[in-house]
Amino acid sequence: MEVDTVEDLTCLGPELLQLPEVSPFVLKTSPQLVEDLFSQWLSLPETGHLVKSLIDDAQSGTAVNACANFSNANTVGSNSLPSMFSGVSAPPVSPRSSSGSPRLSKQKSCPSALGSPLKLASEPVQEAIPQFYFQNGCPPTKELKAQCLSKINLLFDNPLNGLKINEFKTVTKEVCKLPSFLSSVLFRKIDIDCVGLVTRDAFIKYWVDGSMLAMDIATQIFEILKRPGCRHLTQVDFKPVVRELLVTHPGLKFLRNTPEFQDRYAETVIYRIFYNMNRSGNGRLSLRELKRGELISAMQHADEEEDINKVLRYFSYEHFYVIYCKFWELDTDHDFFIDRENLIRYGNHALTYRIVDRIFSQAPRKFTSEVEGKMGYEDFVFFMLSEEDKSSDPSLEYWFKCIDLDGNGVLTPHEMQFFYEEQLHRMECLALELVLFEDILCQIIDMIAPEREDCITLRDLKGSKLSGNVFNILFNLHKFMAFETRDPFLIRQEREDPTLTEWDRFAHREYIRLSMEEDVEDASNGSADVWDESLEAPF
Repeated sequence: MEVDTVEDLTCLGPELLQLPEVSPFVLKTSPQLVEDLFSQWLSLPETGHLVKSLIDDAQSGTAVNACANFSNANTVGSNSLPSMFSGVSAPPVSPRSSSGSPRLSKQKSCPSALGSPLKLASEPVQEAIPQFYFQNGCPPTKELKAQCLSKINLLFDNPLNGLKINEFKTVTKEVCKLPSFLSSVLFRKIDIDCVGLVTRDAFIKYWVDGSMLAMDIATQIFEILKRPGCRHLTQVDFKPVVRELLVTHPGLKFLRNTPEFQDRYAETVIYRIFYNMNRSGNGRLSLRELKRGELISAMQHADEEEDINKVLRYFSYEHFYVIYCKFWELDTDHDFFIDRENLIRYGNHALTYRIVDRIFSQAPRKFTSEVEGKMGYEDFVFFMLSEEDKSSDPSLEYWFKCIDLDGNGVLTPHEMQFFYEEQLHRMECLALELVLFEDILCQIIDMIAPEREDCITLRDLKGSKLSGNVFNILFNLHKFMAFETRDPFLIRQEREDPTLTEWDRFAHREYIRLSMEEDVEDASNGSADVWDESLEAPF
């Protein structure tokens, strides 16, 4: 039966508490009904006997077996309450059988030592958790510390006088396991008083006691290069490292008599480091960015390799030569700035006016040049690296910002058509076969396979190996036509050495071309000198 309202439950007898049809919903929605039923149950004689028995056991100090008492009470009262709550969950007292209650089963299996039902759970055992996080890295083991001290004692054979800066390189390589061209920076980091010496005790205090020994190599280099109180590295922090590389590396000896080109080489190396590693573009290289990049391995490679041109990441002189020569060719007045008309001549007029305007609007990157309407050398390095290797993530981010006219984070067909219209006009002027934008759009969608067909995100571009060709289609006519008529020889060459990037292949080809042009020019100048001498010779 359904119970809607209860006017007076105090007069109900035990036989009227037979409520097999009371639903859980009625009990939940009528809390007063539950309280009244519970009060009526407490008034039963069997309940009184049960409560009195529990009180007597507690006062006498004997162990209280609540489950047994509950079971006996249920047995005694089973005649009057055979099916009182058969269709619902148990009331506040224990159920008929303790086996059906996880809570009572746990209490029976883990009885309290005091025998009290109010303290059945055991006290938590406090265990000492060993330290697992160390701000400066896990402390070195005794064996590692002993080995380090042994090497230090061997190298600092004169602990009172210490080592000078030109003698400190061995310590940097053998004890610290760092590239040798970090020696001067490390020396000055320890020699804070600028006395020109680093003693044994001073080195141990900085390297061993200062927790440098426990750090990984990336953190060690980060701590050595950064200035006190800073949490990041700037371009200035890398200048002393590259200067020492120029002085000590055998592959750069020929530059020692040309300080101007030494400065340009150092700038180019640092610009390339921040182009690839400082992904936030704020000019502040964090420790996380340093660990995620390839700079540490490139430093180690440069320290071991005598031919600097084999160190393709950052330090190759051939790569610097190509970048600087390209900039010098475009900078016709040699004021070390490039304007729109200069840049439009890049790559034999490969780029469209619209993309050049977007670059000079500083959409992809704010210019470091303070001259209005002109880009400096650093801006050109970022542009050229992005133009010649559109498969890298920094390049994709650079050109994505150029095409994204409204800056909403997606490339729409309208935005892509805006840049492709100039490509169509150029193809028409050159009497090339026109490819309509509708067909190009289908080709782009097939190459990228974006999540949504109505727009392309940066994530879509980074997930495709053909993303660079999309930008070539939109604003670089020469590379667009080269993609349409791909050279099988170049495709096979790329497959033979997949470790080389597009930039590596481009820089190698350009360096050969530029060096051959220089050889021809030198030969022509030499023949002219000979001819001039013959004219001036007496007859």
